[in-house]
Amino acid sequence: MEERKKIIELSGIVKKFFIGSPNELTVLKGIDLTVYEGEFVAIVGASGSGKSTLMNIIGSLDRPTEGGYVLDGVKVTDCRDSELSRIRNAKIGFVFQTYNLIAKTNALMNVELPLLYAGVSGKKRSERAAELLTLVGMEDRMKHLPEELSGGQKQRVAIARAMANDPAIVLADEPTGALDSATGRLVMDIFHRLHDEQHKTIVLITHSPELAEECERVITLKDGEITGDRPGRGKAC
Repeated sequence: MEERKKIIELSGIVKKFFIGSPNELTVLKGIDLTVYEGEFVAIVGASGSGKSTLMNIIGSLDRPTEGGYVLDGVKVTDCRDSELSRIRNAKIGFVFQTYNLIAKTNALMNVELPLLYAGVSGKKRSERAAELLTLVGMEDRMKHLPEELSGGQKQRVAIARAMANDPAIVLADEPTGALDSATGRLVMDIFHRLHDEQHKTIVLITHSPELAEECERVITLKDGEITGDRPGRGKAC
């Protein structure tokens, strides 16, 4: 049987704030976590469990105080900041609760942005962005500004943007948190399609046990430690 490729390898990850001060705070307390290519993993926990801090480290937006992190074969804990920027753009597709779209830029150009940073030519950028917006059902809204889109439409544009550079992982932080239940359902269905049809590796950060249960694997975080790692109801790729 062929061994599955490891995409995320966290070992002994500790994150402290206010180091050396009387109010030093340890948010992550020795996290060991491996995510394999093609997995759909939920990280679930209450507010204050360390989910956001863990997401920032997985996304290379922050560095751990202690421990090692290998992302798709690259030891990112040894990388300089300039290298981390390149790795984030090439290997990680981010989807945030607040969408993080550029306000005065239409949907097509928002999706093109990671491709621009990657040095892709104008024609190829436009073609790739249009293809991805069609994939998420936004082909008739390509020229619309974010202020002309509903919350669900903005999130679909954000998902298309996350896929622009064909990243090793899609990292979604509470992607349905600002949406009503029906719109949130549509957004989750897109993630399931990306997983089932394109075999994308997806890490979903959520406080919702119901959404977590839809995933292939459920990681429970409590007080900065992993207290559970079990199968969800989602199917493997």
